[in-house]
Amino acid sequence: MKRPAQLVFIPAPGVGHIVSTIEIAKQLVARDDQLFITILIMKLPFDKLFTNTDPSISHRISFVNLPESHIDTQGLAFTSFIKTFVQGHKTHVKEAVTKLLAESAQAELAGFVIDMFCTPMINVADEFQIPSYLFFTSGAAGLGFWFQLQSLHDEQGKDVAEITGWDSELIVPSFINPVPAGIWPGMMREKKGATDFIDFAARFRQTKGILINTFRELEPHALRSLSDGKFPPVYPVGPLLNLKSDDGHVGSDQSIQKSDILEWLDDQPPSSVVFLCFGSMGSFGEAQVKEIACALEKSGQRFLWSLRKPEPKGKVGMPSDYADVKGVLHEGFLDRTAGIGKVIGWAPQVAILAHPSVGGFVSHCGWNSTLESLWCGVPIATWPMYAEQQLNAFALVKDLGLGVEIKMDYKQDSEVVVSAEEIERGIRQVMEKDSDIRARVKEISEKSKKALTDGGSSYSSLGRFLDQI
Repeated sequence: MKRPAQLVFIPAPGVGHIVSTIEIAKQLVARDDQLFITILIMKLPFDKLFTNTDPSISHRISFVNLPESHIDTQGLAFTSFIKTFVQGHKTHVKEAVTKLLAESAQAELAGFVIDMFCTPMINVADEFQIPSYLFFTSGAAGLGFWFQLQSLHDEQGKDVAEITGWDSELIVPSFINPVPAGIWPGMMREKKGATDFIDFAARFRQTKGILINTFRELEPHALRSLSDGKFPPVYPVGPLLNLKSDDGHVGSDQSIQKSDILEWLDDQPPSSVVFLCFGSMGSFGEAQVKEIACALEKSGQRFLWSLRKPEPKGKVGMPSDYADVKGVLHEGFLDRTAGIGKVIGWAPQVAILAHPSVGGFVSHCGWNSTLESLWCGVPIATWPMYAEQQLNAFALVKDLGLGVEIKMDYKQDSEVVVSAEEIERGIRQVMEKDSDIRARVKEISEKSKKALTDGGSSYSSLGRFLDQI
C-alpha cells in the first residue's frame, strides 16, 4: 500500500506561471489518489490576491497565499527583481511548510516543485532534506538555450561581457538552426541579467528532475538534446492548458463581453477570421496601433482584434481596456471595417481560438498562448514582445514550420514601429487556406491531444515522474 505523499509547488508570481502550475497539479492528483499538493502563491505588488474560483479542483490541492514581502525592488532589471522578490519569500515558505508538516502528519513531504524563477527555494528544500524538482513553464528549446549560455560561461570560460555582446549566430543543441543574436531575450543583453540567467540555469542542474510544459511530438529534437545525461531527467508533460481558463475568474461584465464576441464569430464563415491578441502584458503605442489598423484594412481579411491600452510611460502594471478605441484609430476605421472586423478589449482567448471561424492568430508567442493555438489547430503569425517570446517565435517559424513571421526580433520596449506592409504580409500568409503550415498545425493539434491520453507520450512521462517520487 502506497503511503500518502505531499508535494509543495512554488510558482513564480504572474498568471501564466500560476495557470500551468494548477494544471500540472490537477493531472498529478488525478493519477495518484495518495498525493496531496500545496501551491504557495507569492503576490506581486500590483497583482490582486489569488483566490481559487474553480470548483472542479480536487480537495487534495490546496492554496496558500504567502504574506507579502515588502522589499525594495524599485528600478531593478527583471531578473534581479524576480530573484530579490523570491529571496524575500524564503522565510515565509519555510514557515508555511513547517505549519503544513505539523498539520498533515500522515502525508510524507516528497519534494518541492519550483518554478524556473524560484531557484532560491532549492536552499529551503535542502533545509527540509527533501529533493527539488524544476517546473519549466516554457518549451524545451528555450530550456536548452538557458543551459547553453550557462555552459559557455561555466565550462567554456566565456565571460559575461563577451556573452552579452555576442552579435553573431549561436549554435544551440536544442535548436535545429543557429540562433541569431537579435532574438536572444532582452535580459541577456545586460551584464546583471546575463549573470542572473546563468545562475538560474546552474541551479536547474541541481534539481532531481525537470517537468516541462511541452510534448515529445512537438519538440523531438530539443528533447533529445536534453537527454544526453548532462542534465537532470526531463519529463515532458504538456500541453498543460486550462481550456476553461476564460470562465474561472471573469466577472459578469466579461461574461457579457464573451457571449457578444462568440455570437459575432458565429456569424463568420469557417477559418475566415484572423485573431490578434498579445497576452496579459502586451500593448502598443499609438503609432503602432495605426499601422496594425492600416494592415487589417488593406488585407481585407475578417478580423477580431484585442486592443489594450498601455500603462503610462514609467509606470509598471498591466494593460487595461480603452474607454473608447476611436481615439487611437484612424478616423472612420471602425465604420469602414464594421462589416468584417471587430475591435475588443479583454479577450476570452481559448474560446476564440477554439471557434471554427478563426483561421489564424497574430500572437506575442507566450508559451501558453502558443500551446493553446496549436491545440486548437490555428497557425500563428509571430510578433513576440518580451521575455523568451522571440526564441519561441524563432522555433515556431524556423525549426518547426508551424508559424509565419511578422517580426521575430521585435522588443516591446524598443522604439521600432513595424510597418503596415510587414503586418499585412504576415496576415495574408497565416490565413492562406491550403498552406503546408496549416496542414502541419492540424497534425500537431491531433498529436497534442493524443499525448495526454492513456498511453500517450506525456501521459507516460508523468507516470515516470510519479513512480520516482
